[in-house]
Amino acid sequence: MTYNFDEIIPRRGTNSMKWDASEDSEMLPLWVADMDFRVAPCIQKVLQRRLDHGIFGYVQVPDSYYEAVVKWFGRRHGWHFEKEHIIYTSGVLPAIAAILQSLTKPGDRVLMQTPIYNCFFASVRNAGCELVENPLVRKGDTFEIDFEDFERKIVENQVRVFLLCNPHNPVGRVWTREELTRLGDICMRHDVFVVSDEIHNELVMPGYRYTPFASISPEYAQHSAVCTSPSKSFNIAGLQIANIIVPHARTRALIDKGININETCDVNPFGVEALQAAYSEEGEEWLGQLLRYLHGNYELLRGFIAEHIPQLRVTRLEGTYLAWVDCAAFGLSSEDLAEKLRREVHVWLAAGQEYNPSGSTYLRINLACPRPLLRVVLQKICTFFEKSH
Repeated sequence: MTYNFDEIIPRRGTNSMKWDASEDSEMLPLWVADMDFRVAPCIQKVLQRRLDHGIFGYVQVPDSYYEAVVKWFGRRHGWHFEKEHIIYTSGVLPAIAAILQSLTKPGDRVLMQTPIYNCFFASVRNAGCELVENPLVRKGDTFEIDFEDFERKIVENQVRVFLLCNPHNPVGRVWTREELTRLGDICMRHDVFVVSDEIHNELVMPGYRYTPFASISPEYAQHSAVCTSPSKSFNIAGLQIANIIVPHARTRALIDKGININETCDVNPFGVEALQAAYSEEGEEWLGQLLRYLHGNYELLRGFIAEHIPQLRVTRLEGTYLAWVDCAAFGLSSEDLAEKLRREVHVWLAAGQEYNPSGSTYLRINLACPRPLLRVVLQKICTFFEKSH
């Protein structure tokens, strides 16, 4: 079956955070990370069947749910774990919050690689922990890890937890097995627990390969909690479903207790159905076509900017659908630039400063939209820079 990702589906007026957060009826939003594509037909089908039943009480998560998760990761990524290792919850952010609150005490240090997804900062702060940064290093059109700084920060600050983002939002890296192994070995050497946010795990561009952190070795699996969800890859974030994979029994019990304390142990019945459909052969077929389409959008963005706005520097996109674009040549902070784009050409992009001061010259552009819409947005951005400079 061929899926039509070019279709423009009106979302304004549907209480969409992406489209209705602005009162400007001309605003074209490419900021928050959700997609403007209709979900896979197999997901729509199971949701419609559940809707037709007409009763939406508390859900008992069935064995078929766990089996779908286990088989998906085993088949696609060679990551094999037991269904007993899975803790379901309502989202990756609630998962991370519960993990930090369960495994740390106030004052403990948590290390992150900045710039990084902005909500992580609040998760660390809300757990009463202190943030330690291992800044990513720009090299050419990509970012690399400063491993010496990583280990030094762990030792000097007695870091308790490393919060990994794999693939990385917002810089678009898909960390290689070798990079993850170097990080993991350092963490094992200094008894640092790894919490890996792998919500973008299926959103990988051609030529790159996602490696689940816990799949690398049994030792890593016993000293980590991996957070996954089909929400980004299958555009079902509003259905609120996610999983934490924790092989270590005692650690799993602590996190499970934290999930219950935070009252995020009840999940949406639609999310339970949607995950099983997403992690099916039909869902996988849809995903494959989506990835090719997203890569085409990235190629369009890169080619357009190279031709029309060469002062901008597009970071190489290995994973996610979020382009990370350096606008330093124009001499404005990302916040000022994003505000001017909204006001002057009605385009809403994410200001890089939200992800750390090191992102203060960057804009994050959501490429998960129909290509005709992306072309309109790119032309508006071009018009803005032509007028401004």
